[in-house]
Amino acid sequence: MSPSRRSQVGFFLQQLPFFVVLVALWMLLWGQFTWLAFVTGILAAVFVTRVFRLPPVDLSGRLNLWYGLVFVVTFFAAVVRGSLVVAWQVLDFRRPPGAAIIAVPLRVDDDVIMAHTAVTASLIPGSLIVDVDREGRTLFLHTIGVRSDADAEHQRRVVLGWEARITRAVGSRAQLADLRRQIADADDHAHRAAETPRDGRTPI
Repeated sequence: MSPSRRSQVGFFLQQLPFFVVLVALWMLLWGQFTWLAFVTGILAAVFVTRVFRLPPVDLSGRLNLWYGLVFVVTFFAAVVRGSLVVAWQVLDFRRPPGAAIIAVPLRVDDDVIMAHTAVTASLIPGSLIVDVDREGRTLFLHTIGVRSDADAEHQRRVVLGWEARITRAVGSRAQLADLRRQIADADDHAHRAAETPRDGRTPI
């Protein structure tokens, strides 16, 4: 196989997950898991990827199934917990829950991980992404239940914890090594260990 042909095959395999997601979204949109929906989904995915050509997303090519499972389980637990916390804050008439816009500078320079972190933070009740600074790698969240600077810092560490989990699951080895170095430097400067597994310095 020639180098050009090999590169084309590699590019196709790298972009295949996005193609599969488009087909799955098409079938979910129609609520049908039939051969007809599958074939029309393929046609729709080909049309979208050919007509609306976007810059290709550079994937790391790495997927850790164990950490992926840990992320999924932790995410569902956080959704349940967030729902209960928000419900309690709404029903607690003794004091308002408080809210704030929080800037969270991310540590991994990767568009895919940044997007996954933003979506994860938005899906958990109690927080919502309101803006993204792609150049500065910063997410801006509207969060409730924030009454002090300590609460705001805790929310930042929670988001950084999700970034760490996502990096463990789909990040490249170079990104993992760089994140470990940043976490170690942060621990040295702060002179303290992570308080909880949800802290931004979650060990990886």
